Amino acid sequence: MTLDLEDYFRTVFEEHLTKVSALDRGLLTGATRMILKQKEIREVDKQLQTHTEEFELKKESLRRRRDELMKKEEKLKESLFKFDKFLKENDAKRVRGEKKAQREREAVRQKEEEIERLKEECAVLEACRLRLQRKVKKNALYWAFLEQVLNLTKYEEVWELLGRFATLLSNREQLQQRESEMLEQADSQRGALQRYTDQQSCSILQKNNLLSHLQTELDQKRSDTLRWENTWNRIQTTAAKETLLLGQVKVVTLNLYHMMGGTTGQEEGVAIDDTVAQLEKIQLFIQDQSAIVNNLKQSRFQTVTKANLK
Repeated sequence: MTLDLEDYFRTVFEEHLTKVSALDRGLLTGATRMILKQKEIREVDKQLQTHTEEFELKKESLRRRRDELMKKEEKLKESLFKFDKFLKENDAKRVRGEKKAQREREAVRQKEEEIERLKEECAVLEACRLRLQRKVKKNALYWAFLEQVLNLTKYEEVWELLGRFATLLSNREQLQQRESEMLEQADSQRGALQRYTDQQSCSILQKNNLLSHLQTELDQKRSDTLRWENTWNRIQTTAAKETLLLGQVKVVTLNLYHMMGGTTGQEEGVAIDDTVAQLEKIQLFIQDQSAIVNNLKQSRFQTVTKANLK
C-alpha cells in the first residue's frame, strides 16, 4: 500500500514539474530552474511525507478497527455457537420432556386400564364368592347326609368316603369305556366279517359265472368235436372208397398194359405199381393203333376211289 502511494505522489510531482518546465523553459536559467526544482521537490517530499504519515495513521486506525471487528466477529460467532448449543439443548430437553410426559401418560392410562380390569375381576370374584356361598348353603344338607352315612360305614372321615366313591366312579367309567371299546371292536369285526362275506359272495358269483362260461365253452367244444368226428368218419369212408377205386383203376390199368403187350419187372418194362407210366404207355399204344386204323381207312378209301374211277 505504501509503494502505491509513493508511486502516486511521484507521478503527480513529475507531472507538476513537467508543467512548470513547459511554462518557464524559455524564461529561466539553468541554475534558477535547478533551485526551483529542488524547492518543488522539497515541497513535494514534504507533502508526500505528510500524506504518508496521514496514510499510516489511517492505516493503523483501519488495522485496529479491523482487529476490533474480527474480535467482535469471533465473539459473535462464539455467542451464536453458544446460542445454537443452548437451543439444541433446549430442544433435546423439550423432546425428552415430551417423551417422558408421553411415557407417564401411557403409564397412567395402563394403570387406569389395570385398575378397571382389577375392578372387573373383583366384581367377578365377588359374584363367584356369593355363588359359592349359596352353593355351600345349598349343599349343607348333603354334607349332613354324608355325615349320617359315614356313621353307618367303616370310614372315619367324609373325605375317605368321597375318595372311595370317586374310585368307584372312576372304575365304572373305565369299565364303561372298556365296554364301549369292546362294542366298537365287535362292530368293527362285524363290519369286517360282513365285508369279507360280501367279497366272498362276489367272488363265488364271479366263479359261478366263469364256471357257467367254461361249461358253455365245454359244450361247444364237445359239439365241435362230435362234428369233426363225423367229418373224419366221412373222410375215412370217402378215402376208403377212393382207395378201392384207385386199386381198381390200377388193376384195370395193369390189365390193359398187359393186354397191349407191356412187360413189368424187367429192365425195359415198367414197375408194377407205376400206374402213371403204364397209362402213358397205354396212351402211346392207343395213339399208334389209332394212327394205323386211320392209315388203313385212308388206304381203303383210296382203293375204293380208284376202283370207282375205273
